[in-house]
Amino acid sequence: MEEQDTLKSTPKDVFLHLFGIVTFYLSIVSFINLYIQYIDFLYPDALTFYYNSIAQAVRIFTSMLIIAWPFYLLTTWILAKDVKTNKAKREIKIRKWLLYLTLFVSAVTIIVDLIMFVYRFLDGDLSIKFFFKVLVVLVVAGLVFSYYLWDLKKEEANKKLNLIFTWVTAILVLASVILGFFIIGTPTKQRAYRFDEQRIQNLQTIQDQVVNYWQQKQVLPTELSALEDSISGFKVPADPDTKAIYEYKIISPLAFDLCANFKTVSNNQNNLKNGAMYEVPSGDFQQNWTHQAERTCFSRTIDPQLYQPVLKQ
Repeated sequence: MEEQDTLKSTPKDVFLHLFGIVTFYLSIVSFINLYIQYIDFLYPDALTFYYNSIAQAVRIFTSMLIIAWPFYLLTTWILAKDVKTNKAKREIKIRKWLLYLTLFVSAVTIIVDLIMFVYRFLDGDLSIKFFFKVLVVLVVAGLVFSYYLWDLKKEEANKKLNLIFTWVTAILVLASVILGFFIIGTPTKQRAYRFDEQRIQNLQTIQDQVVNYWQQKQVLPTELSALEDSISGFKVPADPDTKAIYEYKIISPLAFDLCANFKTVSNNQNNLKNGAMYEVPSGDFQQNWTHQAERTCFSRTIDPQLYQPVLKQ
Protein backbone atom coordinates (compact mmCIF):
# COMPACT_ATOMS: atom_id res chain seq x y z
CA MET A 1 0.00 0.00 0.00
CA GLU A 2 2.83 2.37 0.85
CA GLU A 3 4.57 1.57 -2.45
CA GLN A 4 1.40 2.35 -4.39
CA ASP A 5 1.16 5.73 -2.70
CA THR A 6 4.66 6.63 -3.84
CA LEU A 7 3.62 5.93 -7.45
CA LYS A 8 0.80 8.47 -7.42
CA SER A 9 1.36 11.70 -9.33
CA THR A 10 1.42 14.84 -7.25
CA PRO A 11 0.42 18.26 -8.67
CA LYS A 12 4.14 19.05 -8.78
CA ASP A 13 4.81 15.93 -10.89
CA VAL A 14 2.03 16.80 -13.33
CA PHE A 15 3.24 20.39 -13.67
CA LEU A 16 6.90 19.45 -14.20
CA HIS A 17 6.19 16.68 -16.70
CA LEU A 18 3.70 18.73 -18.72
CA PHE A 19 5.93 21.80 -18.65
CA GLY A 20 8.90 19.71 -19.66
CA ILE A 21 7.16 18.05 -22.60
CA VAL A 22 5.71 21.34 -23.88
CA THR A 23 9.10 23.09 -23.80
CA PHE A 24 10.62 20.01 -25.43
CA TYR A 25 8.10 20.09 -28.29
CA LEU A 26 8.62 23.84 -28.74
CA SER A 27 12.38 23.30 -28.86
CA ILE A 28 12.20 20.47 -31.40
CA VAL A 29 9.72 22.31 -33.65
CA SER A 30 11.82 25.50 -33.59
CA PHE A 31 15.05 23.52 -34.16
CA ILE A 32 13.65 21.72 -37.22
CA ASN A 33 12.12 24.87 -38.67
CA LEU A 34 15.31 26.80 -38.07
CA TYR A 35 17.27 24.38 -40.25
CA ILE A 36 14.52 24.37 -42.86
CA GLN A 37 14.97 28.15 -43.14
CA TYR A 38 18.73 27.68 -43.43
CA ILE A 39 18.17 25.21 -46.28
CA ASP A 40 15.77 27.66 -47.98
CA PHE A 41 18.50 30.28 -47.79
CA LEU A 42 21.26 28.04 -49.12
CA TYR A 43 19.07 26.57 -51.88
CA PRO A 44 16.66 29.43 -52.69
CA ASP A 45 13.68 29.24 -54.97
CA ALA A 46 13.56 32.59 -56.78
CA LEU A 47 9.81 32.24 -57.33
CA THR A 48 8.57 31.54 -53.84
CA PHE A 49 11.08 32.44 -51.13
CA TYR A 50 12.07 35.92 -50.06
CA TYR A 51 15.09 36.76 -47.95
CA ASN A 52 13.05 39.01 -45.66
CA SER A 53 10.61 36.19 -44.96
CA ILE A 54 13.44 33.77 -44.23
CA ALA A 55 15.14 36.26 -41.94
CA GLN A 56 11.93 36.87 -40.00
CA ALA A 57 11.30 33.13 -39.62
CA VAL A 58 14.87 32.61 -38.40
CA ARG A 59 14.39 35.31 -35.76
CA ILE A 60 11.12 33.75 -34.57
CA PHE A 61 12.41 30.18 -34.30
CA THR A 62 15.72 31.30 -32.81
CA SER A 63 13.82 33.16 -30.09
CA MET A 64 11.69 30.07 -29.39
CA LEU A 65 14.76 27.84 -29.19
CA ILE A 66 16.76 30.18 -26.95
CA ILE A 67 13.91 30.40 -24.43
CA ALA A 68 12.32 26.93 -24.59
CA TRP A 69 15.42 24.72 -24.55
CA PRO A 70 16.99 26.04 -21.30
CA PHE A 71 13.62 25.64 -19.56
CA TYR A 72 13.40 22.07 -20.83
CA LEU A 73 16.88 21.29 -19.51
CA LEU A 74 16.04 22.90 -16.17
CA THR A 75 12.83 20.87 -15.88
CA THR A 76 14.69 17.69 -16.83
CA TRP A 77 17.29 18.39 -14.14
CA ILE A 78 14.60 18.90 -11.47
CA LEU A 79 12.83 15.68 -12.49
CA ALA A 80 16.13 13.79 -12.41
CA LYS A 81 16.71 15.02 -8.83
CA ASP A 82 13.24 13.78 -7.85
CA VAL A 83 13.89 10.37 -9.36
CA LYS A 84 17.24 10.19 -7.59
CA THR A 85 15.58 10.66 -4.21
CA ASN A 86 12.61 8.45 -5.07
CA LYS A 87 13.26 5.88 -7.82
CA ALA A 88 9.59 4.85 -7.83
CA LYS A 89 8.78 8.14 -9.59
CA ARG A 90 10.13 6.65 -12.80
CA GLU A 91 6.95 4.56 -12.91
CA ILE A 92 4.33 7.25 -12.33
CA LYS A 93 1.61 7.31 -14.97
CA ILE A 94 2.04 10.90 -16.14
CA ARG A 95 5.65 10.20 -17.06
CA LYS A 96 4.79 6.96 -18.90
CA TRP A 97 1.94 8.56 -20.82
CA LEU A 98 4.03 11.49 -21.98
CA LEU A 99 6.97 9.29 -22.96
CA TYR A 100 4.75 7.03 -25.05
CA LEU A 101 3.03 10.09 -26.55
CA THR A 102 6.42 11.43 -27.61
CA LEU A 103 7.34 8.06 -29.09
CA PHE A 104 4.04 8.04 -30.98
CA VAL A 105 4.53 11.56 -32.37
CA SER A 106 8.13 10.77 -33.36
CA ALA A 107 7.13 7.53 -35.08
CA VAL A 108 4.29 9.21 -37.00
CA THR A 109 6.62 12.05 -38.02
CA ILE A 110 9.19 9.57 -39.35
CA ILE A 111 6.53 7.67 -41.32
CA VAL A 112 4.98 10.82 -42.81
CA ASP A 113 8.45 12.14 -43.65
CA LEU A 114 9.35 8.94 -45.49
CA ILE A 115 6.00 8.90 -47.29
CA MET A 116 6.60 12.43 -48.58
CA PHE A 117 10.11 11.46 -49.64
CA VAL A 118 8.89 8.45 -51.64
CA TYR A 119 6.00 10.46 -53.13
CA ARG A 120 8.30 13.25 -54.34
CA PHE A 121 10.72 10.65 -55.68
CA LEU A 122 7.97 8.90 -57.69
CA ASP A 123 6.71 12.28 -58.87
CA GLY A 124 10.16 13.11 -60.23
CA ASP A 125 10.40 16.23 -58.08
CA LEU A 126 13.12 15.21 -55.64
CA SER A 127 15.39 18.26 -55.41
CA ILE A 128 18.48 18.50 -53.22
CA LYS A 129 16.63 21.14 -51.19
CA PHE A 130 13.72 18.81 -50.43
CA PHE A 131 16.14 15.95 -49.70
CA PHE A 132 17.93 17.96 -47.01
CA LYS A 133 14.63 19.01 -45.44
CA VAL A 134 13.49 15.39 -45.27
CA LEU A 135 16.87 14.43 -43.82
CA VAL A 136 16.65 17.06 -41.06
CA VAL A 137 13.17 15.94 -40.00
CA LEU A 138 14.14 12.26 -40.22
CA VAL A 139 17.33 12.65 -38.17
CA VAL A 140 15.73 14.78 -35.44
CA ALA A 141 12.62 12.59 -35.15
CA GLY A 142 14.80 9.47 -35.18
CA LEU A 143 17.02 10.78 -32.40
CA VAL A 144 14.02 11.79 -30.31
CA PHE A 145 12.43 8.35 -30.78
CA SER A 146 15.68 6.56 -29.95
CA TYR A 147 16.38 8.66 -26.85
CA TYR A 148 12.94 8.25 -25.30
CA LEU A 149 12.79 4.55 -26.15
CA TRP A 150 16.11 4.14 -24.35
CA ASP A 151 14.80 6.27 -21.48
CA LEU A 152 11.81 3.93 -21.10
CA LYS A 153 13.93 0.79 -21.06
CA LYS A 154 16.71 1.88 -18.73
CA GLU A 155 16.42 0.81 -15.14
CA GLU A 156 17.54 4.03 -13.51
CA ALA A 157 18.88 7.46 -14.36
CA ASN A 158 22.48 7.61 -15.46
CA LYS A 159 24.00 10.84 -14.18
CA LYS A 160 26.99 10.70 -16.55
CA LEU A 161 24.88 10.10 -19.66
CA ASN A 162 22.44 12.84 -18.65
CA LEU A 163 25.33 15.26 -18.27
CA ILE A 164 26.70 14.31 -21.69
CA PHE A 165 23.22 14.74 -23.20
CA THR A 166 22.90 18.20 -21.64
CA TRP A 167 26.27 19.42 -22.90
CA VAL A 168 25.88 17.97 -26.40
CA THR A 169 22.42 19.45 -26.90
CA ALA A 170 23.48 22.80 -25.43
CA ILE A 171 26.43 23.01 -27.84
CA LEU A 172 24.21 21.98 -30.75
CA VAL A 173 21.59 24.61 -29.92
CA LEU A 174 24.25 27.30 -29.46
CA ALA A 175 25.86 26.38 -32.80
CA SER A 176 22.44 26.52 -34.51
CA VAL A 177 21.79 30.01 -33.14
CA ILE A 178 25.26 31.27 -34.12
CA LEU A 179 24.73 29.87 -37.62
CA GLY A 180 21.74 32.19 -37.95
CA PHE A 181 24.01 35.22 -37.47
CA PHE A 182 25.91 34.25 -40.62
CA ILE A 183 22.65 33.98 -42.56
CA ILE A 184 20.57 36.96 -41.43
CA GLY A 185 23.30 38.98 -39.73
CA THR A 186 23.74 40.19 -36.18
CA PRO A 187 20.95 42.04 -34.32
CA THR A 188 22.83 45.30 -34.96
CA LYS A 189 22.89 44.66 -38.70
CA GLN A 190 19.21 43.72 -38.70
CA ARG A 191 18.34 46.94 -36.89
CA ALA A 192 20.30 48.96 -39.47
CA TYR A 193 18.54 47.09 -42.25
CA ARG A 194 15.08 47.84 -40.80
CA PHE A 195 16.02 51.52 -40.54
CA ASP A 196 16.90 51.47 -44.24
CA GLU A 197 13.58 49.77 -45.03
CA GLN A 198 11.80 52.58 -43.20
CA ARG A 199 13.81 55.16 -45.15
CA ILE A 200 12.69 53.63 -48.43
CA GLN A 201 9.07 53.61 -47.29
CA ASN A 202 9.39 57.27 -46.25
CA LEU A 203 10.86 58.21 -49.63
CA GLN A 204 8.01 56.40 -51.38
CA THR A 205 5.50 58.36 -49.32
CA ILE A 206 7.23 61.64 -50.12
CA GLN A 207 7.39 60.69 -53.80
CA ASP A 208 3.66 60.00 -53.85
CA GLN A 209 2.96 63.36 -52.26
CA VAL A 210 5.24 65.23 -54.68
CA VAL A 211 3.49 63.64 -57.69
CA ASN A 212 0.07 64.41 -56.19
CA TYR A 213 1.19 68.02 -55.53
CA TRP A 214 2.22 68.39 -59.16
CA GLN A 215 -1.07 66.90 -60.39
CA GLN A 216 -2.99 69.43 -58.29
CA LYS A 217 -0.89 72.53 -59.08
CA GLN A 218 1.14 71.60 -62.21
CA VAL A 219 4.31 72.69 -60.45
CA LEU A 220 6.74 70.89 -58.16
CA PRO A 221 6.89 71.99 -54.51
CA THR A 222 9.84 74.28 -53.81
CA GLU A 223 10.57 72.39 -50.58
CA LEU A 224 9.22 69.37 -48.75
CA SER A 225 7.48 71.44 -46.07
CA ALA A 226 5.06 72.62 -48.81
CA LEU A 227 3.62 69.08 -48.85
CA GLU A 228 2.36 69.29 -45.28
CA ASP A 229 -1.38 69.70 -44.94
CA SER A 230 -3.18 70.53 -41.71
CA ILE A 231 -6.50 69.23 -43.11
CA SER A 232 -5.33 65.78 -44.26
CA GLY A 233 -2.84 65.67 -41.38
CA PHE A 234 0.11 64.79 -43.62
CA LYS A 235 3.51 65.54 -42.12
CA VAL A 236 6.73 64.97 -44.05
CA PRO A 237 8.51 61.95 -42.50
CA ALA A 238 12.09 62.36 -41.30
CA ASP A 239 14.98 59.90 -41.08
CA PRO A 240 13.89 57.29 -38.47
CA ASP A 241 17.36 57.18 -36.88
CA THR A 242 18.89 60.65 -37.14
CA LYS A 243 15.56 62.55 -37.44
CA ALA A 244 17.15 64.59 -40.25
CA ILE A 245 15.03 65.92 -43.12
CA TYR A 246 15.41 64.01 -46.38
CA GLU A 247 17.13 65.83 -49.22
CA TYR A 248 14.86 67.09 -52.00
CA LYS A 249 16.10 68.83 -55.13
CA ILE A 250 14.25 70.10 -58.23
CA ILE A 251 16.11 69.16 -61.43
CA SER A 252 13.61 70.44 -64.00
CA PRO A 253 9.90 71.37 -64.09
CA LEU A 254 9.07 67.65 -64.20
CA ALA A 255 12.10 66.03 -62.51
CA PHE A 256 13.31 65.88 -58.93
CA ASP A 257 15.77 64.00 -56.70
CA LEU A 258 15.16 62.41 -53.30
CA CYS A 259 18.23 61.51 -51.23
CA ALA A 260 18.92 59.64 -47.99
CA ASN A 261 21.85 58.22 -46.06
CA PHE A 262 21.71 54.41 -45.89
CA LYS A 263 23.61 52.06 -43.58
CA THR A 264 23.26 48.78 -45.51
CA VAL A 265 23.16 47.52 -49.08
CA SER A 266 19.65 47.44 -50.52
CA ASN A 267 17.60 44.27 -50.44
CA ASN A 268 15.05 44.19 -53.23
CA GLN A 269 13.88 42.07 -56.12
CA ASN A 270 16.56 43.50 -58.39
CA ASN A 271 19.27 42.51 -55.94
CA LEU A 272 19.52 38.76 -55.42
CA LYS A 273 21.52 37.06 -52.70
CA ASN A 274 22.22 33.42 -53.52
CA GLY A 275 19.27 33.74 -55.89
CA ALA A 276 16.82 34.58 -53.12
CA MET A 277 14.37 37.41 -53.72
CA TYR A 278 14.09 40.41 -51.45
CA GLU A 279 10.76 42.00 -50.70
CA VAL A 280 10.15 45.57 -51.79
CA PRO A 281 8.17 48.02 -49.66
CA SER A 282 4.64 48.26 -51.04
CA GLY A 283 3.46 51.36 -52.86
CA ASP A 284 2.02 52.68 -56.11
CA PHE A 285 5.42 53.60 -57.51
CA GLN A 286 7.83 50.67 -57.76
CA GLN A 287 10.84 52.38 -59.31
CA ASN A 288 14.33 51.23 -58.59
CA TRP A 289 15.22 51.80 -54.94
CA THR A 290 18.60 50.05 -55.08
CA HIS A 291 21.20 51.64 -52.84
CA GLN A 292 24.59 51.02 -51.25
CA ALA A 293 25.59 51.71 -47.66
CA GLU A 294 26.05 55.40 -48.40
CA ARG A 295 24.24 58.58 -49.38
CA THR A 296 22.06 57.71 -52.36
CA CYS A 297 19.85 59.91 -54.55
CA PHE A 298 16.87 58.68 -56.57
CA SER A 299 15.98 60.66 -59.67
CA ARG A 300 12.32 60.77 -60.64
CA THR A 301 10.67 62.31 -63.73
CA ILE A 302 6.91 62.81 -63.89
CA ASP A 303 5.22 61.68 -67.09
CA PRO A 304 2.25 64.05 -67.68
CA GLN A 305 0.56 61.42 -69.84
CA LEU A 306 0.71 58.88 -67.05
CA TYR A 307 0.03 61.28 -64.17
CA GLN A 308 -2.37 63.72 -65.73
CA PRO A 309 -3.03 67.03 -63.99
CA VAL A 310 -6.30 67.44 -62.12
CA LEU A 311 -8.65 69.66 -64.12
CA LYS A 312 -9.90 72.67 -62.22
CA GLN A 313 -13.62 73.31 -62.16
